[in-house]
Amino acid sequence: MKDDLARQVNIKNPAEITLMREAGRINAQALEAVRAAIRPGATTADLNAAAEEILRKYGAYSPFYLYGTPPFPASICTSINEELVHGIPGKRKLKEGDIISVDCGTVLEGYVGDSAFTASVGEIPPTIHKLLEVTEKALYIAIDKMRVGHTTGDVSAAIQQFVESSGFHVTREYTGHGVGRRMHEEPQVPNYGFPGMGVQLKAGMTIALEPMVLVGTQRTRVLSNHWTVVSADGSLTAHFEHSVAVTEGEPLILTVL
Repeated sequence: MKDDLARQVNIKNPAEITLMREAGRINAQALEAVRAAIRPGATTADLNAAAEEILRKYGAYSPFYLYGTPPFPASICTSINEELVHGIPGKRKLKEGDIISVDCGTVLEGYVGDSAFTASVGEIPPTIHKLLEVTEKALYIAIDKMRVGHTTGDVSAAIQQFVESSGFHVTREYTGHGVGRRMHEEPQVPNYGFPGMGVQLKAGMTIALEPMVLVGTQRTRVLSNHWTVVSADGSLTAHFEHSVAVTEGEPLILTVL
């Protein structure tokens, strides 16, 4: 089974990774525009418009738009407080003390960049700061495991160990994933697992790592819009993501400026 899965993984050549890096830079710019627009009173539709302006500037588009069934109606996901992922932008206004996770994808010349962050709206207490800090650090711990000879299980286990040792929970139902010509490729990289298990990492593999962390439970449910995923107990959540390439040396983060 492991060998069959490994054969499905799309190894990228240097030219493809260069194109993914360009898509990633645009994605990072779109997220920076969104970050600058986050303030009390802004709507999630305002954030979507800020991202779309950047994508249009570069002749790129979002792979999120019209994806799935029912078709996702926006270019970014905006998930507030207990919403873990896949929140739909609209008329909802941000309030002081909210936290919001923003996930953005970019397609440029057929290649995808995919990344996310969670930010505060105004001031938040130290306990919520800890949630954001732990989730973001878990991402960088995972990135450091993206090296030739490691396995996807090494990456997954590192996320789980750090998050759970910090007093939080990782989702079992949503995962990181390969990324490239399609938004979702093999292999899947869960936020929990066992060292040495899964697919062996090789140079040219490109994976979107995305710790999704919950305060009170690992359990989730999906709202009636068929997209928005929330914590089952209504507790706060956070989500950070980068697309990363395995190289012969250091991991290469594709979705930074």
